[in-house]
Amino acid sequence: MEDLLEPAYRPTPAETGTAATRADARRNVAAVALGNAVEFFDFGTYATFAVMIGHTFFPTKSAFVSLLLSVSVFGLGFVVRPFGALVIGAYADRAGRKPAMMLTLVMMAVGTGAIAVLPGYETIGIAAPILLVVTRLIQGLAWGGEAGPATTYILEAAPPDRRGAYACWQVATQGFAAVAAGLAGYVLTVLLSEADLYAWGWRVPFVFGLLVLPIGIYIRRRLSDTIDAHGAYGSTREILRELSARHRRPIAIGLMILLGSTITQYFLNYMTTFALTELHLPGGVAMLATLATGAALAVCSLVGGSLSDRFGRRAVLIWPRVLLLLLIFPALQLIVSHPTPAVFLVTLTVLSGLHGMSGAALIVLIAESFPPRVRSTGFSIVYAVAVSLFGGTAQSIVAWLIGSTGNPMAPTGYLLVANAICIAAGWLAVETWPARRAAR
Repeated sequence: MEDLLEPAYRPTPAETGTAATRADARRNVAAVALGNAVEFFDFGTYATFAVMIGHTFFPTKSAFVSLLLSVSVFGLGFVVRPFGALVIGAYADRAGRKPAMMLTLVMMAVGTGAIAVLPGYETIGIAAPILLVVTRLIQGLAWGGEAGPATTYILEAAPPDRRGAYACWQVATQGFAAVAAGLAGYVLTVLLSEADLYAWGWRVPFVFGLLVLPIGIYIRRRLSDTIDAHGAYGSTREILRELSARHRRPIAIGLMILLGSTITQYFLNYMTTFALTELHLPGGVAMLATLATGAALAVCSLVGGSLSDRFGRRAVLIWPRVLLLLLIFPALQLIVSHPTPAVFLVTLTVLSGLHGMSGAALIVLIAESFPPRVRSTGFSIVYAVAVSLFGGTAQSIVAWLIGSTGNPMAPTGYLLVANAICIAAGWLAVETWPARRAAR
């Protein structure tokens, strides 16, 4: 147990020296994290306005069928993520992090801008849903390709003793983006009539995202890359050959770690629907839940990242996850037996906070498990495959478990197993914390 609570390692100034100053590193984090924030803002916005999007692009006599088609298009992004991770992640290892991050941001701008202005079915007919599918495919490729280059860039640009504190912004921006998307949905719902919301109001957040992206592109153009212009390998095949020959263990452990983390995240996202369908709480409470969980995720991930620089990646990955594991059953039981707004919001905030604290450490651990020459590709593949396999199916499995059993507590076992696997994988992982490596 002692190796999971080792005291801080204090590097000398020479050991923490980098090409960029700490002020430069902070600016780099802001430039890179902006793309991640826009991705999750778009993600949250689409989910919030899925009904309106379905009505615009898939008008049918059945509102349920329209929503189902809208959600299905939303899921296409998960399908193509691994392909984007492979192609763009390897490009970042071959040509540099900066070109890859520029490419993904431009792709996001194209996808987000298209959704903001794309005419509906009543205007251009069958071309409308086809073009919507194309935009989601472009965004899915960009999302799959963004995570690896962006996370590795922050990691490599940060001072060695502050990597956790810097890289955790990749998790924190997910929370802040969820808060922004929730606020956008709430404000538009309050200010606009239902007719205006269906006609044009749902497009406003996408327009906002489109306006932010050029700023991100401008800032990223000014970044200095963290690897040579030409990587160690000249082809994707060579990178994949090294990953399969030398790094199968970190890939397998990374997938198991992200299995628990991803399922937990998407379960927490589903809790807004759970509040409406199972607990019969007011719609405003569901909206507040989005804000509360997003804020808790953001704040606690920043805490977790800093703690991982002091006590190590594995300790901060494992112990909050252990607490989460112990609290899952009593927390859900409390929510179901006392379905009040206060109980629901406080319980969800605690679970989201523990998840965020652990998530910050696991992102750093997985990225540091790969050497720089294949780091972007390795992390991209692990992250994208985990999100596609486990995130893309989590909410459907939760809904099926509840629907087939009639028991709102049914998803408990699913969550317990997922988080137990995450903890076991974290225990088996090799510590990447600089202090531990120096001690060896």
